[in-house]
Amino acid sequence: MKSHTSINVRYAETDQMGIVHHSVYAIWFEAARTDWIRQLGMSYSQLEQSGILLPLVDLSCHFIDAAQYEDVLDVTAQISRLTPARIQFSYTVTNTATGRLLCTGSTTHAWVGENFKVISLKKHNPQLYALLSASIGEE
Repeated sequence: MKSHTSINVRYAETDQMGIVHHSVYAIWFEAARTDWIRQLGMSYSQLEQSGILLPLVDLSCHFIDAAQYEDVLDVTAQISRLTPARIQFSYTVTNTATGRLLCTGSTTHAWVGENFKVISLKKHNPQLYALLSASIGEE
């Protein structure tokens, strides 16, 4: 399953050179990941209310071209790896007007309980783990 999140670049997201600051991409990845979870049928807050948290353990970005003020972007998110202890999302950022790929990236998150100790999602919530597993490779 792949989600698509539309982003309109705001002036505050650009730097003195008029391009989007690199730190903003992590925020866009979060927006896309949140949309992906919503598309799965739940909200991020519902996941947390069930006692499951997803702290970030790794973030990577590969910048290909610059986004600028007022560009309209498509940020896609999908699961690239799932284990009982971790989930990894992959992202692409594309300029919708030109179709140009601007950035690729990934985030890795640990499945933890409210005490922030790593849990096995497969044991803690087998239904959710099965749902996530089934979503891999779906378009």
